[in-house]
Formats: sequence, structure tokens, C-alpha cells
Amino acid sequence: MIRVRFLGTAAARPTVSRSVSAIAVQREGQSFLWDCGEGTQRQIMRFGTGFSFAHIFITHTHADHFLGLPGLLRTMSLQGREEGMNIYGPAGTEGVLGAAVRLGVERLAFPVEVTGLTPGERVDFGDWAVHAFRADHGVSALGYALVEEVRPGRFDVETARKLGIPEGPLFGRLHRGEAIEVGGRTISPEDVVGPPRPGRKVVYSGDTRPTGEATEMSMRADLLIHEATFGNEEAKRARETRHSTAAEAASLAARAKVRDLVLTHVSARYAEAPARLEKEARAVFPLARVARDGLEVEIGYRE
Repeated sequence: MIRVRFLGTAAARPTVSRSVSAIAVQREGQSFLWDCGEGTQRQIMRFGTGFSFAHIFITHTHADHFLGLPGLLRTMSLQGREEGMNIYGPAGTEGVLGAAVRLGVERLAFPVEVTGLTPGERVDFGDWAVHAFRADHGVSALGYALVEEVRPGRFDVETARKLGIPEGPLFGRLHRGEAIEVGGRTISPEDVVGPPRPGRKVVYSGDTRPTGEATEMSMRADLLIHEATFGNEEAKRARETRHSTAAEAASLAARAKVRDLVLTHVSARYAEAPARLEKEARAVFPLARVARDGLEVEIGYRE
């Protein structure tokens, strides 16, 4: 199961009910953060995600997306953490992120490595990866996508039995794509294994105008998390500040044929009453919803 927990959903500054940008993602025992705005360490404690993150992906170096790093890393150090931490951000921001790591801390109890990424690069985790893609925000900025590898097709046990294949290791070899011999006959994986099945995909836009890159990366995603800083009446301001409206985010989701759309990075003017943003988005993409701090979304396989 992939679990996405929204730790902060406000744009630019916190409000009474919303902290600034941070999203915790957990997949099969591994976890990481997308963005780390100020106060993220408290949100982690508040919503019980734990501090076991080994990777933090920063979309850009505006304060509301990375200034939670000093406090979070210091807390981890005081807790006796020894495991290394990897922090990623847009290429060219390594100096700023490195300074944030050292800010107010004489010495961390664990190593921290800062890496710059360019659009198209990926960080691999075995059978899944986090892909970086270009965001349009007027500064060096990225969006990120968790993308799983294609899974083998479903194994047809009944057909295998009819073909006289004894249950056990031979089933596994066929499912891994190996041909086998049974009773002098060669049996191919295609005889008992269905077509490959897609893995899951979760996409986070970061702060951005709607882009072709985001649309392409989001194609048929299981979950698209897209910023929706403004409503329709502020469309001009959205263009000027390189942000998106809720309706624009919904249009991108519709073009990309995503399964689910959750909107975040909500301006303070809508923070306590986001129904207007949700209504505008749902006029374009009926399943759209506006995230709140603490919202958890679970993504299973499409079967």
C-alpha cells in the first residue's frame, strides 16, 4: 500500500488550520518527504507519521517549502538518529539547502547529503523510483513523481494445473518469465501468465503553472497532487506569480486521465473555506477535492 499524508497544505504562510507545504509518502515500509516547510517536525508528531524518512525531495527554495529542514534535522539528531539523510532539490540550489542543513546546528549526529536534480533525472529504489520533472514557477523548480515498475501479469493457477505443472518452484519460474519443461513439453510464461500490469504512480506538481511536462508525467496517474493557490477570480494573479488556479489544475488532471486529484497549496484567503476552490475544480474534474492538514490517501493496485 502507498500512503500519502498531507502534513501542510497552505500557500506562503501558515493559517490557523493549515501548516505550509509538506507531504509524507510511505510505500511498503519505506518513507520520504515531498517538501519540508517550517513546522514540519511538529506536523509529523501531530499526525504520527514517524521520523524514519531517509529522503527529502524539495521542489524549490521558497521559504514555505524548505525552512522546516533545520528544525526537523535537529530533532532527529537529538533523538539519536544515526542513519544518513538524503536531501534532493533542483540543480543549483545545493548551496541554499546545504546552508539550511547547517543553520543553528553545531553538529548533527548523522550524515546528510544534498544532491541537485535536473528534469528527467530519477532516484531509484529498486522496483520504483522518484522522477523529477520541470515546474514553471519563475525560479528553479521541480515536480516529482513516484513511479513503480510494471508488474508481471496475473498467474493463472487453473491453467497451469491443466497443463500438468506441479505446484511449487516451477510456478515461480514461469511467473518470473522463464520457460520450463514438463513431461518433454516446453511451457512458456505466456501460456499461464497474463499481460503485464502497470505499477502505481503518484505525482506532486510543486508550485507551478500547468505545464506539458506535468501533463505528460501525470498520464493515468493513480493520484495527482496539484497546487491550487487561487480561484478563478484570481486567474491573472495566478499567471503573474506562476501559480495555478483550482480549475486549471483540474483541467490538467482531466487531460492526463488521472484516477484521483487532490489540491493543495491553498492561499490564506481560501484556507478556512476551501469549498469555492473545490466547486470550481469539480466543474472540470468531478472527483477533485481540496486537501486538509492530516488528510491521508491510500493507493492500492488497480485490479
